[in-house]
Amino acid sequence: MAELEGKVALVTGGSRGIGRAIALRLAQDGAAVAVCARTEGTAQKTADEISALGVRSLARSADVSDMEQAASVVDAVVTELGGIDILVNNA
Repeated sequence: MAELEGKVALVTGGSRGIGRAIALRLAQDGAAVAVCARTEGTAQKTADEISALGVRSLARSADVSDMEQAASVVDAVVTELGGIDILVNNA
């Protein structure tokens, strides 16, 4: 689990499918994971699964094609998780 310990990942489109699988794998490897999806509820569900693995998580809803919304997500991740080391653009 310690392979990515201390790292922070942001996964866009992370609430289902490949994005969800990537988010969960990053968490299993020890990374704190921010999940971004268009719907807060689905992002939160994945974030809750990540938290259950014993790592920090964050859920945010945004349309990442909108620069202001994308910037808001990045700001939240930096503020709440301490930065971004890994970015997965799945959306």
